[in-house]
Amino acid sequence: MSEKYSIGVDYGTKSARALLLNLNTGEELAVAEREYPHGVIDEVIPGVNIKLPVDWALELTDDFLEVFVETVSEVMRTSGVNPADVIGIGTDFTSCSILPIDENGTPLYKLERFKTHPHAYPKLWKHHAAQPEANRLNEIASERGEDFMRYYGGKQNSEWMIPKVMQVLDEDEEVYNAADRFIECGDYLTMELTGKLLKSSSQAGYKSSWSKRTGFPSEAFFKALDPRMEHLASTKLRGDIGLIGDRVGGLKKEYADRVGLPEGVAVGVSIIDSCVSACALGVVEAGTFLMNIGTSTCHTLLATEDKTFEGILGLVEDGIIRGFYGYETGQACVGDHFDWFVKNCVPASYHEEAKSRGLNIHKLLREKASAQKPGESGLVALDWWNGNRSILVDADLTGMIVGMTLLTRPEEIYRALIEATAYGTRVVVDNYRKNEVPIKRVLACGGIAQKDPMMMQIYADVINMEIGVSYSTQAPARGAAMWGAVAAGADRGGFDSIIEASEKLALPITKTYSPIPENVAVYEELFAEYMRLHDYFGRGGNDVMKRLKEIKKRQS
Repeated sequence: MSEKYSIGVDYGTKSARALLLNLNTGEELAVAEREYPHGVIDEVIPGVNIKLPVDWALELTDDFLEVFVETVSEVMRTSGVNPADVIGIGTDFTSCSILPIDENGTPLYKLERFKTHPHAYPKLWKHHAAQPEANRLNEIASERGEDFMRYYGGKQNSEWMIPKVMQVLDEDEEVYNAADRFIECGDYLTMELTGKLLKSSSQAGYKSSWSKRTGFPSEAFFKALDPRMEHLASTKLRGDIGLIGDRVGGLKKEYADRVGLPEGVAVGVSIIDSCVSACALGVVEAGTFLMNIGTSTCHTLLATEDKTFEGILGLVEDGIIRGFYGYETGQACVGDHFDWFVKNCVPASYHEEAKSRGLNIHKLLREKASAQKPGESGLVALDWWNGNRSILVDADLTGMIVGMTLLTRPEEIYRALIEATAYGTRVVVDNYRKNEVPIKRVLACGGIAQKDPMMMQIYADVINMEIGVSYSTQAPARGAAMWGAVAAGADRGGFDSIIEASEKLALPITKTYSPIPENVAVYEELFAEYMRLHDYFGRGGNDVMKRLKEIKKRQS
């Protein structure tokens, strides 16, 4: 029997990657990556020249369909495998990234009458302009004692489905009324590829307040949010919901011909990007805390019971691995943090030095920063440049750095930002410990985890635990390919469960970072200072960040 293959496509914030996986040997035969042609749209909508308000972030469906065709066709071309031996396609997508569609499945922004309506466009996960609606949802849910909220730590923020839909209704009722449905971009993608809509339980559970056991919140709750939303769940959020690993349908001829695959290749239910890497790293049992470090960081943790508490973003049955409850927490700004600093705060002399030495500017900064001892800079930062996801769940918080002087160097600030993200992770880990959810080991994946040993050592020192890192920079795409093989099934050369797939195809841990005792001692002091700032500015001691943001909105 010939060897079989599966393709995983990982949709991140700025780009997508396709990976062709040999299901017999585990070899990654080809990888292709493309940036979205229009990127993150957060200033002006292309083509109509409409300026966007503060905290908006949009994207275009044409972009992620274009990169699907380009990346999948490239891995097929460069690998040289027989297209007939490719049995499955799996995808993961950022979430909650949503769009309104009409009754034909057409995105509203593609209709002529809605081209100039910003709310008709897909909203990226980091669209944070719906925070007022999230605040209203939290207040009403608390007043009503809504039980479903405990699965979200008692709070939702602007990234979730319902606040984003509320914002559309509040600001453009014409778009709201015209929308036949609001769906996740990941669900739109699989619908477009197959011609069938089967919504993802992963995305619905973590971001749309849906439960496998109880469904969506009650009509009475939606009516309390806004009488016009009373029937939201049964109308604009309607649709069959499939578990991860389910087959949505077969690849349509339109796309099969364009990418060089046979018509009918199994396409699996889309998965949230934060949840897809677990199987690729062998995380198929309770107790492993996995950090997927990229533009933001997503943490996942499997458990055997549904213990809920403040600070979790979601707890979903079968949300990550079937048979387990999956916790999700996260940090809204990590790689974006460092990218912002490089683009805005690094002097020309550093760029010139990096160029003369043939170094990436990040590598130069890491080299200089690695020569510092913990605490040497005298800086502590709050990692809230993109709001706080866990454990405060507040997109209106902003970043800060304490300790700057005229002698502060760029590499010191760069290291302080890295340390701030480590402190943010420590807050999450401590929150699990406080609530008696066991963490037996810590793993990290993603490009940053692979490329930056200084950062991983800082994380190990700050959380005072060993951290294992896999060699692959493509764990999400590999995980998506594994789920695609499950969608195909064992009778086609795939697998009947993700646990079977993981036992055969999971990546080994190739590098372990152990805490350095003398660093741990200093970081305990620095973390204590971080927590004083965290609680003072994040828990209402001083709402200066929110007041400044309101002034900014008025003046924009």
